[in-house]
Amino acid sequence: MTTFLTNDTKAVILLCGVLGNDRSVKPLAQKEYTLLVQWLINNHMRPKDLLEQENAVAAATGTKIDPQRFSTLLGRGVQLGFAVEEWQRNGIWIISRSDTDYYPVRYKRHLKDKAPPLLFGVGNRSLLIGGGIAIVGSRNVDAEGQAFTREAAELCAYNKMPVVSGGARGVDQIAMTAALDAGGITIGVLAENLLKKSIEKSARKAIAKGQMVLISPYHPNARFMVGTAMGRNKLIYSLADYGLVVNAEYNKGGTWAGATEELKRDNALTVFVRSGTNVPLGNTKLLEAGALEWPAITIRENLPQQLGELVVKPGKPNKHKDLDLFDSFATQKAPIHEPEKQT
Repeated sequence: MTTFLTNDTKAVILLCGVLGNDRSVKPLAQKEYTLLVQWLINNHMRPKDLLEQENAVAAATGTKIDPQRFSTLLGRGVQLGFAVEEWQRNGIWIISRSDTDYYPVRYKRHLKDKAPPLLFGVGNRSLLIGGGIAIVGSRNVDAEGQAFTREAAELCAYNKMPVVSGGARGVDQIAMTAALDAGGITIGVLAENLLKKSIEKSARKAIAKGQMVLISPYHPNARFMVGTAMGRNKLIYSLADYGLVVNAEYNKGGTWAGATEELKRDNALTVFVRSGTNVPLGNTKLLEAGALEWPAITIRENLPQQLGELVVKPGKPNKHKDLDLFDSFATQKAPIHEPEKQT
């Protein structure tokens, strides 16, 4: 798949992306990029406007980002060209938060300014419309938990609901494999090694058949880090209609952290939890924190309706629309240029 980049996305990659092995300059962190976006809003600009030196100098001054660092990041055009060529060779595409095509609207709506500036991916980008159930759990899961995971994933496939997960060993891989084997759709949100994962035989087969898309907010060759794994959790939940925790250690690990983070969110998804006599203490504690018990599904049909009847939320549902880069900021006061479409 050839990767076509908007000028907005080129600017975002230059500012926020890791290009090749050069570590002489540090890309903008999420907080810094958020400040930059706010500055762009206030000055009626878009990221592509920063490709002009005069605007870049003004932006660095206005955000108090070191001007030399800002200039060096934007001057990495040659490195960007080599990086994009390598990504294309390996079937990897790149989209930024400024793109209205393909970038998940759910991220912009659910995470607002915390939505990742960049996403790298492999597979059918149209699957990023999301939905379905985010099935998560610890790497170490007993036989009962494994069976539950497979049953839930197969149920999703039967009801044409995507399974969203993290691709890690244990519950994640079991859920994604079971959904694929049942003819379903899977969305993998990875914290590491997107490139390595995408060339595995099973992944390639599913991607070729249009059943799977893999994405990551991190460089395609990024190695495992606890921080990136934790940061990935909210991205898994945000793509789904519901969360489902198979097993969680109490007050420990990424599954617990991700579920509790989601339950505390103002616009939280409904998080279901496997219950029973043999579940870990973390599952019970999540129920006490506001999660719901996964129901006994006796009728395989109409799973979305069955789950929806268990969820009662006040207020009117948000109307779906194509959100722009800047829609996540409630402080926007003036109109901005129309977004540039991908070509």
